[in-house]
Amino acid sequence: MAPPIEHPLDLTTQAILTWGSWGLTAVVLLIAVRLGLREKTPFYVLLILAAMFGAFAEPLYDKGLMLWFYAPGIWSHFTAFGVPQPNWTHSGYAILYGCAAMIITKSIHDGAVSQNSVYIFFALELVMSCVFEIFGINGISGGAYEYWGPHVFRLFNYPIIIGILEATQVICFSLAAVELRRRAKHPAHLLGLFAIFPMTFYAANFGIGGPVIIALHLDAPATSTAFVTFGTLLSIGLVFIVLRMAGNVMMGHVDATRNPAR
Repeated sequence: MAPPIEHPLDLTTQAILTWGSWGLTAVVLLIAVRLGLREKTPFYVLLILAAMFGAFAEPLYDKGLMLWFYAPGIWSHFTAFGVPQPNWTHSGYAILYGCAAMIITKSIHDGAVSQNSVYIFFALELVMSCVFEIFGINGISGGAYEYWGPHVFRLFNYPIIIGILEATQVICFSLAAVELRRRAKHPAHLLGLFAIFPMTFYAANFGIGGPVIIALHLDAPATSTAFVTFGTLLSIGLVFIVLRMAGNVMMGHVDATRNPAR
């Protein structure tokens, strides 16, 4: 299989993804600023910015999980590994990952979580990912990109394993971010969020998602569907093990983060 290099890009979809996502990003950043002023911390703003900065590593993700952004007419700011990157990846990260992480970390900080909250947060992020990506893939009269590999379990051409891994990595990022905030002795220490985001992003997508990534790239075209199905199911199984552990970690954070270091 080869990426759809010559596939036409739906310019209307591109415009909606670009202007819509950047507009929502501005709103999210304003909310982060207000929360930060109320709690006297730059934590929430840095949380969003760390997610946005992490989008510069998107080409690694694209190669691993076989995502291709349609190139003809793309508004791109750089290309890596031969994959052109649309400028809305940064705003997309702010909405899908930064905004969701802000909701989760704020809930933990306020102690407004229970043992089942991790599954609620997981479902929320999964729905957000499905809505955003299904639109990006299908668009108005055509999409802006596709997952072109031999993925299985697709929903309107969207491999559901992608959303499952995205939801898991947001939860991991949020828990690590809360721990950093609790331990930080100076606001500058919160800049560690810029390192934590790519660490948790690729730990989830390339670690937990390792079985499906390897299966996608096996040189076994005659049996690829069977291998990809097995790899996908194995990754899903690992996700629920991680979620079970994350629920326990989340509850352990509640008391410790009621009066976090600023």
